[in-house]
Amino acid sequence: MSAAQILDGNACAATIKTEIATRVGALPRKPGLGTILVGDDPGSHAYVNGKHRDCAEVGISSIRIDLPATAKQSDLLAAIDELNTADECTGYIVQLPLPTHINTKSILNAIDPDKDADGLHPINLGKLVLGQAAPRPCTPRAIVELLARNQITLDGKNVTIIGRGLTVGKPLAILLSSREVNATVTTVHTGTLDISRHTRNADVVVAALGKPHFLTADLVKAGVIAIDVGITRTSQGLVGDLHPDIESVASAITPMPGGIGPMTRAMLLSNLLDIAGR
Repeated sequence: MSAAQILDGNACAATIKTEIATRVGALPRKPGLGTILVGDDPGSHAYVNGKHRDCAEVGISSIRIDLPATAKQSDLLAAIDELNTADECTGYIVQLPLPTHINTKSILNAIDPDKDADGLHPINLGKLVLGQAAPRPCTPRAIVELLARNQITLDGKNVTIIGRGLTVGKPLAILLSSREVNATVTTVHTGTLDISRHTRNADVVVAALGKPHFLTADLVKAGVIAIDVGITRTSQGLVGDLHPDIESVASAITPMPGGIGPMTRAMLLSNLLDIAGR
């Protein structure tokens, strides 16, 4: 089999940001994106930095609140209240993961669902389940958008998702099984007895577990479309969940880095414009 098609998230995100800049220019008022970051995790800092660079590129104003790792839950709730009421903030995100001493569910509940640019508030996740209009979780939306812009349809495809996390696995399963996408979805996780039985039967595999090089060529069928969402910082740099040997059998793969990450940030901007346009 010839080498797999590389689904270039950087190039696709650049195109989307050009489209977004045009949309921003047509708005009567410049939208504003807020971020709240707690702690010193280098990955989270790099990701938030990228979001603010994206805003500057497309003409969106940005508001940044950084709190120390020692911040109390009450400190974070005060920052959320500030952005909930700030007129210049169209929408915002609380960067995940949060320090272990903070209750993530309580924090997500405190976000104004009308300003939930990440699409992770329980009300907006409920609207995803019901097929109602609401901000969609950014990474699941990024996966669907990157495939669509590469003329890859998921209609009727068997998709296996590895991982059941709040930001990717769970909402992605709901989005992919919706009528608008129309895939048949299997989610595998730590409780699955034989993961390979499901991954080898899949037309598309999404690896979102954060275990370096977990998905190897012998775990998939020839021609699979392999999507890498997991990311781990190692002494060799950023490593995804796909093993390099996947490229020898797959029909298409996303690189890591440069695949789903930049598309996720682009979808955040798109969510913000959807909120601004209400």
